[in-house]
Amino acid sequence: MTSSPAPVAARGAPFARRAGLVLLLVALAGVVLALLADPASAAPTVPTAPTAPTAPVVPAVDGGVDISIGDGSPNSSVTLILAITVLSVAPAVLLLTTSFTKIIVVLSLTRNALGMQQSPPNSVLTGLALFLTLFVMGPVLADVNEVAVQPYLDGTITVSQAYETGVVPLKEFLLDNTRDDELSLMVGLSGEEAPADREAVSMTTLVPAFVLSELKSAFIIGLVVFIPFLVLDMLVSAALMAMGMMMVPPVIVSLPFKLLLFVVVDGWALITTALVGSYG
Repeated sequence: MTSSPAPVAARGAPFARRAGLVLLLVALAGVVLALLADPASAAPTVPTAPTAPTAPVVPAVDGGVDISIGDGSPNSSVTLILAITVLSVAPAVLLLTTSFTKIIVVLSLTRNALGMQQSPPNSVLTGLALFLTLFVMGPVLADVNEVAVQPYLDGTITVSQAYETGVVPLKEFLLDNTRDDELSLMVGLSGEEAPADREAVSMTTLVPAFVLSELKSAFIIGLVVFIPFLVLDMLVSAALMAMGMMMVPPVIVSLPFKLLLFVVVDGWALITTALVGSYG
């Protein structure tokens, strides 16, 4: 019974040592903080007197963003942004407002009339159609560059003025190559009041009318190209049936004769002349 107080005292000794160690560490931390503290920081600062508010001033400009430098020419960054925007919509403009649509359709119909599905390949036909389009649209593009692009780059006209002057040569080209039937159709479908003359038609009405006219002209040229090859196919088929060779595909037999006929009459030159000549 007399031996129980000793273990309690033995257990209480470590707690006492730990408490003393904690107090010693707290005291040392307080001394270090006191030594490191700046005595001047504890002193209160004198508050500064408030300044009177200034009256608002009228801005020198109207608040818009000025994109011009020097003598009014556009900044290089703005020009780059405009160029990227034009390039993003260039495929649609190329297909709908130039001669590319009719040229590529006629070339595709010619390849089908010859009976060759992969020759010439699509890349060759697209490249040929692109350069023929540049050849046909060369005068129009030169006019647009002269009256709109160069004056805008020089800073003499604004973007809206460049569009208004640059669209005039393109609109003349579209009107010269748009049939009256397709133009009347699109004017009627638009629900707008009939314009006084052809020049007063809006671009949103003129562009689809021009595309329809181009497709109609392309199919007419394609029909003319198909007729001689169709006659040749019928002659070869009749000759094979007369010889009892019904199992031989007429397309395979007539293909060399089609190529021979196309080379003899210089078919590519005739088609190119017809396409370029259709635009005057």
